[in-house]
Amino acid sequence: MLTAFARAFKTPDLRKKLLFTLGIMVIFRLGAHVPIPGINYQNVQLCMDQSKNAQGLFGLVNMFSGGALLQITIFALGIMPYITASIILQLLTVVIPRLEALKKEGQSGQGKITQYTRYLTVALAVLQGAGLVTTARTGALFGNCTVGNQIVPNHSIFTTITMVITMTAGTACVMWLGELITDRGIGNGMSILMFTSIAAGFPSGLWGIKMQGKLLGGWLEFGLVILCGLAMVALVVFVEQAQRRIPVQYAKRMIGRRSYGGTSTYIPLKVNQAGVIPVIFASSLLYIPALIVQFTGSKAGWAVWIQQNLVKGDHPVYIVTYFLLIVFFAFFYVAISFNPEEVADNMKKYGGFIPGIRAGRPTAEYLSYVLNRITWPGSLYLGLIALVPTVALVTLNANQNFPFGGTSILIIVGVGLETVKQIESQLQQRNYEGFLR
Repeated sequence: MLTAFARAFKTPDLRKKLLFTLGIMVIFRLGAHVPIPGINYQNVQLCMDQSKNAQGLFGLVNMFSGGALLQITIFALGIMPYITASIILQLLTVVIPRLEALKKEGQSGQGKITQYTRYLTVALAVLQGAGLVTTARTGALFGNCTVGNQIVPNHSIFTTITMVITMTAGTACVMWLGELITDRGIGNGMSILMFTSIAAGFPSGLWGIKMQGKLLGGWLEFGLVILCGLAMVALVVFVEQAQRRIPVQYAKRMIGRRSYGGTSTYIPLKVNQAGVIPVIFASSLLYIPALIVQFTGSKAGWAVWIQQNLVKGDHPVYIVTYFLLIVFFAFFYVAISFNPEEVADNMKKYGGFIPGIRAGRPTAEYLSYVLNRITWPGSLYLGLIALVPTVALVTLNANQNFPFGGTSILIIVGVGLETVKQIESQLQQRNYEGFLR
């Protein structure tokens, strides 16, 4: 692997792409530390110190922004509006015929969908920016901070609009940086920025566990976390690469004097077909009740029940609800992202068939059956991985932003594998051996 890295940097055009990508990542991290106008930075830092272990409510968004959300910087919203917009467009493609037609048009249609995603990202950035400013002004961003309501000293309309516009522009800049990596870097721009945001919190998270540890000065807990992280990475790589290959045979056809077809291939169905999307859906849905209670300040029975059961990550009701939501969204996302009928029709159109299965409806039913069978272990695996921060919360007294948490480790490993494959393909085009031999 070290030889492959050396060859990658020895190749002039690939070296330029790698250095360009690293430069964009540095700019992205610099923007995550520049505060927006109208913020009292000293009070923000004071609240950050007082609320280190109480960031669970905004923990997911803060993780995707690389810690920029709670520091209220120009990149505070990070990549989250784009992720949300992409998921919404993907869901709408199933129910809106116009979007479904654009998806089938190929590259031109995909370009239109990308343009709609950009517009929706800006709209969501305005909405989320306004919500963040309102939360900071009321002091709800840091619930336990003594100066939480003094983060935004000036409550004028002009200052509020300036703050919202600054964060929206920051989100548009992040989106542009991601597209630059896709066009001029090594590809997967948005995923690499997401990788950068999450990886930026690893050093502080690991060092925090060492400082809170009690055995051998905290080094024993630190070593256990590292070993646990390596084991989780190995497990995630194993499952993410696992797939069920359904053989497909194409009939031989004679067109003129030439013979076409007669080849065999396969349909790769991944065990974790849904990726990290179910975890994001479940986490976001579980944040909604707590947000409603926090904004309304209600003391009713339902509000007390939510605060007791659905806010703390180590509560049994929270754990069971979180796990069941992940399993449900795994099946839901697979159902809308993979259409067995469409795959079966395309196979029938080009003369393909699964050995032992009739073409058409029986093929669609067989694909649906296999997909449901392999989604069960995939969904259970996602649920168990996502509960790792809860186990760390109980055993190591860590905060809910545990560095080797479910969402973070899934994204880190997934993006890492895709990036290695991108570089490997470019190396193999030059007759070099890749990373994965």
